[in-house]
Amino acid sequence: MNKIKIKKGDKVRVIAGSNKGSEGVVAKVLREKNKAIVEGVNLVKKHAKPSAENPQGGIQEMEAPMQISNLTLLTADGQATRVGYRMEGDQKVRFSKKSNEVI
Repeated sequence: MNKIKIKKGDKVRVIAGSNKGSEGVVAKVLREKNKAIVEGVNLVKKHAKPSAENPQGGIQEMEAPMQISNLTLLTADGQATRVGYRMEGDQKVRFSKKSNEVI
């Protein structure tokens, strides 16, 4: 399994698949499946049965997980970048390989 360089809260762009070009913030990373859930991207409709917390039931729209390999991290100014790691003092930090700024 590869090292996952995208974390919760990162701004990402989809680079492959039916949602190509859309951007959003990572809501959750599923490390064991190598997938991430991005807010507002890869929406699917889920049919819910009536229950105590949802007495009406019906069709709900929710985000489905997508492969990490289909995502790229964005810099503060919205450019796609790769992620590098370096030591600053005694702390390991992620940095943008394009702009060399700490993420």
